[in-house]
Amino acid sequence: MPSENPLGEFLRARREQVGPEDLGLPAGGSRRVAGLRREEVAVLAGVSTDYYVRLEQGRERNPSAQVLDALAHGLALDEDATAHLHRLARPAPKRRRPRRREQVSPNLLRLLDGWPDTPALVLGRCLDVLAHNALGQALFGGHQHSGDLVRLVFLDPDAREFYPDWERVAVNTVGGLRAAAGIDPDDPRLIETVGELSVKSADFRRLWARHDIRQKTRETKRFHHRLVGELVLSYEALTVNSAPGQQLVVYQAEPGSASEAALALLGSLAAS
Repeated sequence: MPSENPLGEFLRARREQVGPEDLGLPAGGSRRVAGLRREEVAVLAGVSTDYYVRLEQGRERNPSAQVLDALAHGLALDEDATAHLHRLARPAPKRRRPRRREQVSPNLLRLLDGWPDTPALVLGRCLDVLAHNALGQALFGGHQHSGDLVRLVFLDPDAREFYPDWERVAVNTVGGLRAAAGIDPDDPRLIETVGELSVKSADFRRLWARHDIRQKTRETKRFHHRLVGELVLSYEALTVNSAPGQQLVVYQAEPGSASEAALALLGSLAAS
């Protein structure tokens, strides 16, 4: 169920993630809780402590853009988290039209199939796999939740073997889902996904409570594939302008590397 005070929850969670030493402030003796105190955030943002407390408690719901930018600076938010903060304070009007099942355009499907040597996927709003080419299917195949990258990370029994850097992958995955939640918190599929994972995975609950924001852009990721072993692949995530919420994700290996040879072997196995 969507929160009744998403802005306050986000501010509180991010405040708890930033220590005074991260901002060059004195620690000020023992602290009962981790992170910054409310009055410290207020001073950094140039607002009164009472005003900031009302923001966290949901009693003040109309901060100006200047105040939001000042809060983002005080909480050391990056560009993605700052944009998310503004969306929470100025949510888009709720959709009145029924949500349609996400579909991938025929042109984009042809583009995927035109890259036989490059794993490529199209992801939906909740990071479910809407389409893939043959090598993309081979890269993520063989798991209980191969068609849903969030459930693969948190519910598949072999997720930590498949992702050697599992914690980093998990943090980034939840951050991507949080970004989607900021755009359309009433999305039924998003609510269903968060609800199921909150019940079934303690790790998901822990990371969801942090309110981290991670837009999927580019990264280097390690895999341990059941057929070809270790793979180190970089990816680029591109937004699909004709279908808001969809992302085209393309993976590549470093030319001449062992991962490039392993990827070619995987392609041969998939073709046969």
